[in-house]
Amino acid sequence: MTTPDTPYRFELELTVSATPEQVWDAIASADGISAWMVPTELDPRQGGAVKFHMGPDGASEGRVTAFEPTNRIAYEEDWATLVGHPGADVTPLATEFLVEARSGGTCVVRVVSSAFGTGADWENEFWGEMEMGWGTLLDNLRIYLTHFAGERATATTSVTPVDAIDRVRAALGVGTVGDHVDAAGVIGVVERTIPQHFALRIERPVPGLVSCFAFEYAAGTVVNLSAFLYGPDGAAAAERLRPEWQSLLDDLARDQAVAPSS
Repeated sequence: MTTPDTPYRFELELTVSATPEQVWDAIASADGISAWMVPTELDPRQGGAVKFHMGPDGASEGRVTAFEPTNRIAYEEDWATLVGHPGADVTPLATEFLVEARSGGTCVVRVVSSAFGTGADWENEFWGEMEMGWGTLLDNLRIYLTHFAGERATATTSVTPVDAIDRVRAALGVGTVGDHVDAAGVIGVVERTIPQHFALRIERPVPGLVSCFAFEYAAGTVVNLSAFLYGPDGAAAAERLRPEWQSLLDDLARDQAVAPSS
C-alpha cells in the first residue's frame, strides 16, 4: 500500500454583490447549488448526505462535515471513485466554502479544496482540471448572484467531442464581454469569454445562464454546454432548447470529423 502523503490543495476567492443570506442559499441548499453548478441533492446539516449529479457519467456522493449557516459549509467526497480509481490510496476530497460579509453590500466567498494522494499522474491531472473547473463554476456563481439570486432553475446539459471550443463560440457568435448574442434559440449577453470557457446571460426566451467549457477526456477534448433556465417557464424552455443545442454540437463534431478529408 502506498502512503497518501502528497498534498493537494487550492483556494479560490470571489467577491459578489449579495447578502450573506443570498450567498448561503446559493451554496448550502440543494435548489441553490442546482441553479448554477450541477443538479444536487443535499441534506442541509452536519453529517447530512450530498450528491452531485455529474450528467450521464454518474454522480459524486459525499457527506457534510460542517454546517454553520451564513458562514461555512464543508463536505467530503470520494474523488478516486469519481474518476475511475476506486480504492486508491487517497484521502477524501475536502471542500469548504467560507462566506465573509464586507461593506457596501458585498460578500467574499472562498472555496478551499484539499486532499492527500500518492502523486500519481491521474491525481495530478484531476487536480489540475478541477482547479480550472472551479474557476468556471465560481464565475457561474457570480453571474447567478448578480442577476438571478434566489431563482430556481431547470438545468440541461449537452456534451459532444469537439476539438476546439472556438467552433462553438463561432457558431453562437460569441465575441467579447458585453456583446449581444442571438443564436440557437436564445438572445443574451456575453458575460465571460476565456480560451476554455464562455458564459452567456440569457434574456429570452426565459432568463437564464449558459456556461460552455472544454475539458480533456480519455478520447480527447469534450465540450460541455450547460444551461440554467429560471422561472416558471424554465422547464418548458429547456425541453424546446435541449435538442436544438445538442444538434448544434453534434453538427460541429460531424463537421470536424470530415474536415481533414475535404
